[in-house]
This record gives sequence, C-alpha cells and structure tokens, in this order.
Amino acid sequence: MPFDPTKPANNAPNSSAEMRAQLHGLKDLIDAIQTITAAQVDGVSTVEPSDPAVVTLSVADGTLHFSFALPRGTSGSDGIAGSNGSDGAPGQPGPQGEQGPPGESGQVTLQQLDDAIGGTSANSNNVATLGMTVSDPPTQSEVQDIANKLDELILVLRR
Repeated sequence: MPFDPTKPANNAPNSSAEMRAQLHGLKDLIDAIQTITAAQVDGVSTVEPSDPAVVTLSVADGTLHFSFALPRGTSGSDGIAGSNGSDGAPGQPGPQGEQGPPGESGQVTLQQLDDAIGGTSANSNNVATLGMTVSDPPTQSEVQDIANKLDELILVLRR
C-alpha cells in the first residue's frame, strides 16, 4: 500500500496493520531515492550573448550527467585613438571601419571544467551523518529523524 499522509485519521483506534502499511509505504519512498556515485560532463556548448546560461542534469545508473550551454561574451567598444608618435601632434580620428566577422567561440577544456567543479562535492560537508540504528519496525520518531535529515541535505545541495 502506498503511503497515505491522511492515515491514521485523528482519534481513530490504533491499527497495527494500518501503521505497518504506512511505514512500508514510507520505506518504499526512501528506497526509491536515487544514489549518485559519479558525475560526468557530457557536453559544453556556446550560445549567443543574449541567451541565458543553461545546465541540463540527468541521472542514469547512479551517474549524474551535466550538459552546459554558456553565452559567449559581447564585443567590446573601440579604444581611444593613440597619437602618431613623437613627430607631431595627434591627428583627427579617421572614419569608422567596417565591423569584422565574429570571432570563434571560446572553448573550455574538460580539464578546466573538472578543475572548476572539482570542489563542489564539499557542498554537503556541513550536513552531519545521521548515525542512528533504525528499529524494526521503525518508530515515528526514527522516520521523522530520517525525513528531517533528508530535508537538511536537500536544502544544502540547492545553490
């Protein structure tokens, strides 16, 4: 039976079968949480400067897969014209030249990306381990402790 947050009803008589079914439903939900054992960057692409950066995540066989789309920088403005040198005063600026073709997109190597995300696993270091032994069947307090720890981990992993 799946977990039903409306059971047991307030002031209902105790039913061990109903409570056992609720606990089994919670265990099924906990067991369904995916375990991440590795991370992999599948691709990095360059998009227009006006486009937002996008990260796509997926999980397959315990591996967290990343794909990045990063905007390239915009072209800078022309600098101030310099002097002609020591043989005379600066002349009048010449006419604006035609704009050249866009440059090649910047590239990020896999090593540069690995270096940039290398320390991100430390994001969860402030979450202490639960360090508890769960009784069989678990008590409501034990299940609540697990739910609280899961909430704490989820909040730490959000950025």
